[in-house]
Amino acid sequence: MEGETQQPSAPIQENSSDGPRQISSDRVNRVKKLLFRRMLVGIKDGRFFLGGFYCMDKQGNIILQDAVEYRSTRRSSPSPMEQRCLGLILIPSSCRISCHVDCSVEEQLSLLSLNEK
Repeated sequence: MEGETQQPSAPIQENSSDGPRQISSDRVNRVKKLLFRRMLVGIKDGRFFLGGFYCMDKQGNIILQDAVEYRSTRRSSPSPMEQRCLGLILIPSSCRISCHVDCSVEEQLSLLSLNEK
């Protein structure tokens, strides 16, 4: 072993060219902080779902637990909302237009940067 040059170990090589993986890890950690918080998700057809944030996959699909669906009973004017208990639901990212989480102002500001990186 004397006289041989040692190659850098695998973790050192990964860290030197691993910027995207670090960013992904930061995003995962931020999303983990939202687990089981109340989340209100709006979709394209005008309905809203309120439930506990259960998980999100790589494609951005969201699963809510103990979800309640809210929809307007009349389309032409603001009116009372009709609600329906659904339980565990999956909301595809392609349908989602808004997403609000019950959290502090500081957490909201840190979450705003999820899409920027």
